[in-house]
Amino acid sequence: MIEALHAAAQDPATHRYPSYTGLPEFRESIAGWYERRFGVALDGDDEVLPLVGSKEGIFHLPYAFIDAGDVALIPDPGYPVYETGTILAGGEALLMPLVEENAFRPDLAGLDPAIVERARVLWLNYPSNPTSAVCDLEFFGQAVEFCKANDLLLAHDAAYTEITFDDYVAPSVLQAPGAMDCAIEFHSLSKTYNMTGWRIGWVAGAPQAIEALKRLKTNVDSGIFDAVQRAGIAAIDGPQDALHHAVATYRGRRDLLCDGLKSMDIVVDPPKGSIYVWAPVPEGHTSASFTTFLLDEADLVVAPGNGYGPTGEGYIRFSLTLPDDRLQEGVERLRKIVS
Repeated sequence: MIEALHAAAQDPATHRYPSYTGLPEFRESIAGWYERRFGVALDGDDEVLPLVGSKEGIFHLPYAFIDAGDVALIPDPGYPVYETGTILAGGEALLMPLVEENAFRPDLAGLDPAIVERARVLWLNYPSNPTSAVCDLEFFGQAVEFCKANDLLLAHDAAYTEITFDDYVAPSVLQAPGAMDCAIEFHSLSKTYNMTGWRIGWVAGAPQAIEALKRLKTNVDSGIFDAVQRAGIAAIDGPQDALHHAVATYRGRRDLLCDGLKSMDIVVDPPKGSIYVWAPVPEGHTSASFTTFLLDEADLVVAPGNGYGPTGEGYIRFSLTLPDDRLQEGVERLRKIVS
């Protein structure tokens, strides 16, 4: 990827305003990846849109679909940009509680029909940030049916689909029957190929929704630097050894952390996906108080669960992005203050 970026940066043709809709060859690489990975056939012209990082598209989606007074149905806890983008676009964010008893999945059937009537977008994210929960294709099928019945756009943030463990393989929402009529899916090369900061991702799916976001983006940005797109092509179409190595590394860190927590009577189910571990705080603590306790007493930084929504209260999020030795050191520091 770095070699492809370097070669492309030497090419004067890349030093101009790029296309708003991305290089045709990059869109075709994305479509080819969907065919290989999920068996989903996409039109690279009408059903794929490169993004300046998936966060950019996630934030801008409400501006394309939400008017003042409209509602977006948002997972709680969830990635904060689903909510903030909705609010800044003038919409109302309805938080859908994700609880452990329901495998951290929203109870779609239990939503208030009056709220659903005002809703325009349903957000999902599996494997999940921050809960690290996963889902199966059957759940996606139910979500698609719900959205079609209620005239909703289903927006799935699929940033972590390639980081999964054990026997779990993450599905795409676009595999569900009828999904291309009402669903779009965001993906990021930041997590899959360690291209954090390169700002390259995409959205794919229902062509009407892709067109709406495309119209908005032509008034917001000037596309992704062509050299970065060429690096993206090298990532998607090239050898996947680095991805497989990264997944094995994350799996080892997951086991190291979960085993360490278990030895301290902080019991968590080892997650099947994502780069996070979602853990309950000890009795007598809130998310904020335990986070502060870890920082003050052991110089450990974790994310308080309530930062991802009120239903995240009572949890903290550990990240697996530290090198193994630093993660081990963190486990030992934690052991000294909670054992």
